[in-house]
Amino acid sequence: MKKLDLREFQWTREPADFVVGEDRVEVVTRPHTDLWQRTYYHFRNDSAPVFQMETEERFFSFVVKTEFAESCRRFDQCGIVMYLDGENWLKASVEYEDQSFQHLGSVVTNGGWSDWATTAVDASVKHMWYRLSRREDDYRVERSWDGVRFEQMRVCHMHKGGGRVRFGIYACSPEDSSFRAVFTHMELTECQWAAHDGQPPDQEETRE
Repeated sequence: MKKLDLREFQWTREPADFVVGEDRVEVVTRPHTDLWQRTYYHFRNDSAPVFQMETEERFFSFVVKTEFAESCRRFDQCGIVMYLDGENWLKASVEYEDQSFQHLGSVVTNGGWSDWATTAVDASVKHMWYRLSRREDDYRVERSWDGVRFEQMRVCHMHKGGGRVRFGIYACSPEDSSFRAVFTHMELTECQWAAHDGQPPDQEETRE
């Protein structure tokens, strides 16, 4: 397990206001910031700030705790991200919907087309842990209430995710709002996603 040095992280688009400490990041979002590409909504938004580090390591897991006590407007969100460029990225977060519920979800964008997989959580939820695991160009996103027991949200393939990648955190407010997001307990560990032990891969796809 490796405690991350946040001096290795860099912004792609700075937020309205932020504080980077030794093991804590606070972000105040700007209104009308988002990450989404085309699907269903027919718009392209590439304006959310992301704070990331780079690696060529093919097998790792990245953990972070998010807190979002101030989120209160539709689609306010903060979470984990792997932003490669404007058309290739993945993210996971809790997105505020209304006073009854929120969307715990993940978005995978390959080649400029986004999807969105969600489940409902109560509007009282104001923190969430995430773990992003990499096995070459395949990725798994998990979530946890306590940072101990993680549950899978999705497995995905990133078409441009096989070499050097950037990963970290993000926060944004797609509508006319702003809130403070807090990120702590960031760690980089050995890959917590075990190799598949069931059906063997097709011969032509066998990897070293």
